[in-house]
Amino acid sequence: MLKGIIGLLAGAAALAQPAAAQSPDPVLIRAAVLRVDDPGLPPISRLDLPPADLGFAGARLAIEDNDTTGRFMGQDFEAEEVTATPDTAEAELARLLDDGIEFVVLLADDATTLALADQAGDRAMVFNAMARGDNLRGADCRFNTIHVAPSRAMLADGLAQFLMWKNWPRWFLIHGSHPQDQAMADAYRTAAAKFGARIVEEREFEDTGGARRTDSGHVQVQAQMPVFTQRAAEHDIVITADEADVFAAHLPYLTWDPRPVAGSAGLVPRSWHPAMEAWGGTQFQNRFERLAARPIREADYQTWLSLRIVGEAATRTNSGDPATLKAFILSDDFDVAGFKGQALTVRDWDHQVRQPILLTTGVLTTSVSPQDQYLHQTSQLDTLGIDGPETQCQFPETP
Repeated sequence: MLKGIIGLLAGAAALAQPAAAQSPDPVLIRAAVLRVDDPGLPPISRLDLPPADLGFAGARLAIEDNDTTGRFMGQDFEAEEVTATPDTAEAELARLLDDGIEFVVLLADDATTLALADQAGDRAMVFNAMARGDNLRGADCRFNTIHVAPSRAMLADGLAQFLMWKNWPRWFLIHGSHPQDQAMADAYRTAAAKFGARIVEEREFEDTGGARRTDSGHVQVQAQMPVFTQRAAEHDIVITADEADVFAAHLPYLTWDPRPVAGSAGLVPRSWHPAMEAWGGTQFQNRFERLAARPIREADYQTWLSLRIVGEAATRTNSGDPATLKAFILSDDFDVAGFKGQALTVRDWDHQVRQPILLTTGVLTTSVSPQDQYLHQTSQLDTLGIDGPETQCQFPETP
């Protein structure tokens, strides 16, 4: 009897060998993450120094997540990691395009993102994982670009909704002297008008240069804060627009009047925060920290989400064809989970990913916008940022 069982097993193994030999190789779905590093000054706080794997760690987690499902679907995912400077970014993108990569995640500033999107043209779908410029979703929008990073308007609107819920409508706006600071200040002005707040006074903090973390730098700025904020009009809160990271971090507890600070310091609107634990966030944080041995940052989350969009499209269409995936991502049928309590979708008028905005302190998430009282006829998430009727984006009819 034992010999008979052995014979049956041997026969089954022999039959299985040709079947295994005929199993197709998995379909490879390729992407790249192109990070264009800014050679500018370091941040005010050494805690904010960018890690070497910024963004790339998020990509690695996304590939793991995509492969978890992909191995059952006959799909395999990879993402090449590329670092560049503003001077070498064009050449690096050209190399990726020539290599046949049709999904490129960009971590770059506004101007570089726009230039690289134009260079990619119809050869690749670009995922903007860092640039916040409202012009990129407006007059300078590009059909080939999906904006995974929230816009300045979305961040400002998310904060404004919370402040109005708190009944803090009188804002003292302080902005920096750099173009990106001015752009963020514009977003807060628009948000104030949109939600009924009133900017009672504005002041500009001029960046005169100098070191960031020496006595001639941050200590000097820190000492200026009480006097700089003296004799302001009566206000409920100080709103800071300091994307250049010059002064805002010094404002909490140093304003002349005892008022809370929000915007670029204090209560900060973000796409993600390392303390976020709701909606499955804890297991997401744990998986990232095991992989990267550090807390997650916004650039990591936005890169992760960009590649998860590709993976979700591949799973739902059961396809590795780039044209099929691109069409599905832009369709009304697409959505993706992002550990934010609801499915995330892509706006058809500017290709911005709809998403809640987290309002965070240094160690906690204080609230999540949109706030409950702000409703919308289509999606409550469209109360954040530029809505369809107001958009300046005009995509070609036949892209």
